[in-house]
Amino acid sequence: MQGKIIKGIAGFYYVHTKESGVYECRAKGLLRQLNQKPLVGDNVEVCVLEEKEKTGSLERILPRKNELVRPAAANIDMALVIFSVASPKPSLNLLDRFLIFMKLQDIPVTICFNKKELADDEQKKALAHIYESCGYPVLFTSAKRQEGIEGLKSALLGKTAAAAGPSGVGKSSLVNLLQPDALMQTGELSRKIERGKQTTRHTQLVHISADTYIMDTPGFSSLFLPDLEKEELQRYYPEFAAYEPQCRFHGCSHISEPKADCGVKQALEDGCINAKRYENYCLLYDELKSRRKYKRM
Repeated sequence: MQGKIIKGIAGFYYVHTKESGVYECRAKGLLRQLNQKPLVGDNVEVCVLEEKEKTGSLERILPRKNELVRPAAANIDMALVIFSVASPKPSLNLLDRFLIFMKLQDIPVTICFNKKELADDEQKKALAHIYESCGYPVLFTSAKRQEGIEGLKSALLGKTAAAAGPSGVGKSSLVNLLQPDALMQTGELSRKIERGKQTTRHTQLVHISADTYIMDTPGFSSLFLPDLEKEELQRYYPEFAAYEPQCRFHGCSHISEPKADCGVKQALEDGCINAKRYENYCLLYDELKSRRKYKRM
C-alpha cells in the first residue's frame, strides 16, 4: 500500500493512505542500513501489520521530487509564506529572505497576508503591488473573520504546500480553518513584544482534501541567508532583470555605480522598482559581503 508520511515522532511515522486512513509505522531495518531517513512529505510503501490497530511497517521510500532542510520535509509543491498585515507588523526584510530561500530550492511561492481586517484598502493594495510586480501571487485572509479561505483552498488544490512565516501571524489558525479536524494548537499573541508564542513544535502535514496537504511549520523570527555569493543576489530580485540591460558595466552591482550608469537605479528613481525591496537588497548584499570578508579572516 502506498501513502504519504504526515508526521514523524520518536521513530514512529504516521502514513496517510487514500484507501484506509492513517497508519502508525516503524521504518524497516533495511532503510536504516541504507542510511535512508524518512521525511514528512515522503511518498512511501507500507506493509500493514494490524489493520484493526492501524499499524504497519514502512518498507520503501519512493523517489523524492525535492527535499527541504529547514523544515526537514520532502516533495513540496509550493511554499505558502504567511505574514500578517499588522500585529505583528510585517518585516519585509524577513519576507524577502523567505522568498530567496525558497527560490534557491526551486519551490514556487504564494504570499498570504493574514489579519486583513487590520489594514485599510490602500495598505493592502500597496503590499500586493510590491510582490505581484515581482511575479508572486498574493492573497489576503482573515482567520478571525474566516475571510479569504476559499481563495486559499483554491490556491492549494492538488498540492503539498509548506506554510512558513514568523510566529504570531496565524498560520495554525488558517490551517484549522482549512481542515477543522486538524485540531492544531493556536497561540495567543504577546501584546508586550508583538511576537507570537511558539505553538508548532514539530513538522506535520495536514490532509485537506484529495491530493491536497498543508504543512504547518515552526515560526521563524529570523532567517540566515544560505551560502550565497553577493554577486548572485540580484538573480533573486526578478524585477531587476528588465532594467539590467541598461546598465553600462557588466556585473553591475546596482549599489556603488552612479545612477547614470545603472539601469536598476534609474528604474528605482522612476518608481518602477519598489524602494523597500531595493533597500532590502542593499542590506542583504552588505550582509553577504561581510560574511565573505569574515570567512577570509
